[in-house]
Amino acid sequence: MSNDAESAVDPDVDLHIPTQRRELTGAHLRVLGVIAAGGGIGALARYGIETLLPVAPGGFPWTTFLINVSGCALIGVLMVLVNDVFTGRPLLRPFVGVGVLGGFTSFSTYTNEVRGLLRPGALPVAFVYLAGTVVCALLAVLIAMAATRALLPKKVRVAA
Repeated sequence: MSNDAESAVDPDVDLHIPTQRRELTGAHLRVLGVIAAGGGIGALARYGIETLLPVAPGGFPWTTFLINVSGCALIGVLMVLVNDVFTGRPLLRPFVGVGVLGGFTSFSTYTNEVRGLLRPGALPVAFVYLAGTVVCALLAVLIAMAATRALLPKKVRVAA
């Protein structure tokens, strides 16, 4: 690997291709900025909830479960609002969806907790947590999307 400026760039961007160089300018940097700001906010919110609702070692990780399921429900609400209401807000989805809710939910913590539960005597809890989180998270998205659409007036659209 070289030690020049190119080595610090996204490996998916080939700076020798003019159209790909645009990924490092203007609008793309704004998107990355709002994602970073939102991610910090979401991570702080998650940390606050985890501090308020600690889980006993080896117990069912209710806090992460609730964070991930509620975060997925909020993603469902956001997707309806972004697609049906706030259609002209190009930074809304990156800020709230990728940033805030991406920083808030923590599926890496979930998988680490599943791994921690994989021990003799706790296997049923591990598998309930493993499958239950995925099923509940997906249902939360679907239910939140349906509820949000049902609550919105038929002709609601806000342009940029």
